[in-house]
Amino acid sequence: MSEFDLIGRYFAALGPERPDVALGVGDDCALLEIPAGQALAVSIDTLSAGVHFFPDCDPEHIGHKSLAVGLSDLAAMGAEPAWATLALTLPAADEDWIRAFATGFERLASAHGMRLVGGDTTRGPLSVAVQVHGLVPTGTAIRRSGARPGDAVFVSGTLGDAGLALRRMLAGESVAPELRRRLECPEPRVELGQRLRGVASAMIDLSDGLAGDLGHILRASAVGAVLELDRLPLAPQLAELVAATDDWSLPLASGDDYELCFCVPPAHIPNVERLAEALALPLTRVGWIRASAGLDLRRPDGGRLTRPARGYDHFPVADDRAD
Repeated sequence: MSEFDLIGRYFAALGPERPDVALGVGDDCALLEIPAGQALAVSIDTLSAGVHFFPDCDPEHIGHKSLAVGLSDLAAMGAEPAWATLALTLPAADEDWIRAFATGFERLASAHGMRLVGGDTTRGPLSVAVQVHGLVPTGTAIRRSGARPGDAVFVSGTLGDAGLALRRMLAGESVAPELRRRLECPEPRVELGQRLRGVASAMIDLSDGLAGDLGHILRASAVGAVLELDRLPLAPQLAELVAATDDWSLPLASGDDYELCFCVPPAHIPNVERLAEALALPLTRVGWIRASAGLDLRRPDGGRLTRPARGYDHFPVADDRAD
């Protein structure tokens, strides 16, 4: 199968038709029409075999996750998904693998009304890059820089599940299917992000761990925060592990949660509580924003975690903090 056969068979008509796509896959460029009164939100992520997924991962799951991580970025800005482009590097044109990959990508794209409008295919080590484009009413995007002292800090869902799955897989241990799914098929909180417009003062998606990602909000907003560790929403098996080991690294720094962390002024907290009920999604208050810089991690016994876990970093530098 040639490169052009591959594109025509599996990617030319991926995702639902959209009236704002004047020209999609098949020409040198896509032609897209941005509706009046909308700002364009754009993000790109690359997933590489052996770094972001195991080489033997189900290709349908890779297709899902390659789009999900970008959708999570759009969710963090309160944007509505619109279009995507895909750069796929393959060791070989394996039709079974490509078909499954396209199925996973298509299912998630269709669920969020997103159209694939272009991309590229090349031969080489397995790697997937997806650029997502979303629309958000002008002036309503939720940025990292809006947190203010007194705001409550919330997170969606549960934390650390994907990190626990990865730890067990690396150790050669069995992993429950629902736990592995949290690692390989995360569900981006797209609707939540849109419904937090006008409610949240700042927001970020949790791709590299709560401590590190919240730190991005703190730096952008020039504030600090207090997190109460006993408030972190943990699935039962992770809660048992933390209770037994006093190791908070998974919920704080393991990454791949793809939940949302957001700050809310006190007047809007009742809105969040109603939103949690409407979406049937846990939205947990885990701390608050303060004026003084830094992240204060308060343990259940009242003490402080003095060496916060760091989030994932592709190019880490030496850690020179005192033990």
